[in-house]
Amino acid sequence: MNAETHATMNDNEMIHCSEPARQIERAIAIMHRLRAPGGCPWDAQQTHESLIPNLIEECYECIDAIREQDAAHLREELGDVLLQVLFHAELAQENREESFNMHDVARDLCDKMVRRHPHVFGDTVAEDAEAVLTRWDQIKRRERHSERKPYLHDCGKGLPELLRAAKLTTKAAKVGFDWDTHTGVIDKVREELMEVGETLPLPDDDPRVAEELGDLLFTVVNLCRRRGVNPEVALHSANQKFLRRFSEMEEVLAAVGVTLQNATLADFERAWNVVKTQEHTNHPAARQA
Repeated sequence: MNAETHATMNDNEMIHCSEPARQIERAIAIMHRLRAPGGCPWDAQQTHESLIPNLIEECYECIDAIREQDAAHLREELGDVLLQVLFHAELAQENREESFNMHDVARDLCDKMVRRHPHVFGDTVAEDAEAVLTRWDQIKRRERHSERKPYLHDCGKGLPELLRAAKLTTKAAKVGFDWDTHTGVIDKVREELMEVGETLPLPDDDPRVAEELGDLLFTVVNLCRRRGVNPEVALHSANQKFLRRFSEMEEVLAAVGVTLQNATLADFERAWNVVKTQEHTNHPAARQA
């Protein structure tokens, strides 16, 4: 956005504008105002690099709102994610070497969506979602001139490693690099688990310990993929179940005058079993958990 566009909104309009069609314009103008002389000292100090933790945090808070199925919270968190996009676009606009703005970001996004949906905006056909993803990947590789680069070049770069493992294995499977059956993956999990067991006599800092544990995790991610389970979602559910059961176990111990600090392993096991029994009684579907 150029200086003339910023000037179309004064402080009073930034504060009071309620026209739905002008809210993005308002947000861009406010962001520019915060960075301008006489604006906010904190905003004025930020850089692309300093904002990385904020971007990560806001994305995860948005994910949490989705998981909680809280529409009002999701609306707020989506706004916080948008703020990060606005902030980075404003920084780029100020930098002559980068020299792009929020409108450029939006235009590039629109152009990309049109290019990568030829079955919607062109004359090609995509029978199902899988065909759409395959075509998307082909177009992406062509656009980035990566047809001659290794197939997994840059795949999942920047993602947390659990998600990156899922992305790497999913892309490899698209060209047939996969097990024939689920049983083959289970056999591989058993093999990797045995190799982890063989490292037990080794000291914790021996590199083979981390290597074998990594191989086991990677194989389990493959099993998740084949079963149509997102490993991040599965681990989130497991974390939530552990958190719930541990908190309830703490209550069971407290009821008999035992604290976490004073509990023995036998105390923990008895209380944990009480929690599981209560859970299975109240929720029969959880009996296999």
